[in-house]
Amino acid sequence: MKRVLKGKPVMMFLCVMMVLGILAIPAFAKDTLVVADQYDATTMDPIGHNDVPSSRACFEVYDTLVFLAEDGTILPGLAEKWEFLSGTEYKLFLRHGVKFHNGEEMKASDVKYSLERATTDLGAKIRTYSQNLKEVEVVDDYTVVIHLKSVDFSFFPSLAHSWGSIVSKKAVEAAGENFGMNPVGAGPFKFVSWQKGNKYTLERFDDYWGAKAKYKTLEVRSIPEPTNRTIELETGAVDIAYPIITNEIKRIEENKNLVLLRRPQTSITYMGFNCTKKPFDDVRVRRAIYAALDTVGIQKAVWRGVGKAPSSLIPEAIKYSIAQELPPHVQDVELAKKLFAEAGIDPKTFTLQIWTNERKERVDMATIIQAQLEELGIKAEIKVLEWGAYLNGLQEKTHDLFLLGWVSTVPDPNFAVSGLLESTAGSNYTFYADKKMDELLAKGRSMPDGEERAQVYREMQLYINDQVPMCYLHNDESIAGTQKNVKGFNVKANEIHSFREVYFED
Repeated sequence: MKRVLKGKPVMMFLCVMMVLGILAIPAFAKDTLVVADQYDATTMDPIGHNDVPSSRACFEVYDTLVFLAEDGTILPGLAEKWEFLSGTEYKLFLRHGVKFHNGEEMKASDVKYSLERATTDLGAKIRTYSQNLKEVEVVDDYTVVIHLKSVDFSFFPSLAHSWGSIVSKKAVEAAGENFGMNPVGAGPFKFVSWQKGNKYTLERFDDYWGAKAKYKTLEVRSIPEPTNRTIELETGAVDIAYPIITNEIKRIEENKNLVLLRRPQTSITYMGFNCTKKPFDDVRVRRAIYAALDTVGIQKAVWRGVGKAPSSLIPEAIKYSIAQELPPHVQDVELAKKLFAEAGIDPKTFTLQIWTNERKERVDMATIIQAQLEELGIKAEIKVLEWGAYLNGLQEKTHDLFLLGWVSTVPDPNFAVSGLLESTAGSNYTFYADKKMDELLAKGRSMPDGEERAQVYREMQLYINDQVPMCYLHNDESIAGTQKNVKGFNVKANEIHSFREVYFED
């Protein structure tokens, strides 16, 4: 006999089945990592930039021949092993079966194409790394010999910088000028989309030769306003946010759902002079402006316990820095007046512009500098520009003074200086060109580590302090906030934070 369920028993039965059904639905692990960065990348062509946000993007999309460990140890990357044939010849043995995101296998011809492409005009912005490359010789599909123009002990570790990213020759030639917006690499994440000024999205590359990401999608959002980054972190809209500014540190530390990470950077923030423009081509004027500033007080007022005021261009975290031996900069208004008089300048009739990007701390430093120069009668106008427009504007040589940061992504003293002050460097926005400086840089690169090389960088640092192409303002810290369930993320001293090892704790 057929039984029919009616009324309340039916409703109870259905409710029970619904509950059981819900409980039977499997729990899905979080599969998207959302990151809030301060700035958007400018391009994802690894030789088309020399800014940190773009380097971070490239680090996920591309791999390099070698990697650098936290202590500077060189580790195998796309090259499994290598031999130093001479001071100017390196033989590298490539991994077999490495796939690009377009499915093509990486070959020695791609390595040759990638590195030599960096020496063309396309690579002008990263020339400080590629300038000593003569050619790459293809021995066979999995072996290359790198030939240098001269002995350069800083070159091999620089292959771990994003300039040394290996691209697919086929993909670059197919994309042409659009490659930077449609990148193809052999890294752990492949490109999906990019809304310029807003966010870019990458996806796990399942054919990656190395350890695969533990989540599927990486979304990096550009949020220039620091408080907004913190709010997004607090609400759970993002999983990682950086940089965290001084005002927000306590807020994150006191939130039981968040974690604050911090470590000293291999970086410097400075105010540079346009040394090609009068009167800043006169060293007495540069010295006068530096003497007029209380840079130690500026650093303390703006950063309040984060980082320190530098006394040398080479940060203390990098070998051969003499920063700890040098006294801190001291404001000397009378000296400033004396130097201005010697240069034939009346400060009360002197006007100038200070350029900066939107980062709050730099705007705050510029504001204090403006006030301190005003005490001498100098009228300083502050001009604030969006990040991409700022970098483009600096290349036009129309600026007077500007605030900018420099991170030594390769922990060698050559790169702490050459990218900023070598006459041919693409990121030399002071446009300082000095024969002695170029000679000291070439000499330092040509020497193995030891006391003789240390003496070259000692002389170099003292010479820079005498010539004052820039005023040192701040040695920063890398400070990031994360959700408590985010594991495997560590802030890096060189600011090229990695998301490759990140995972979510259940």
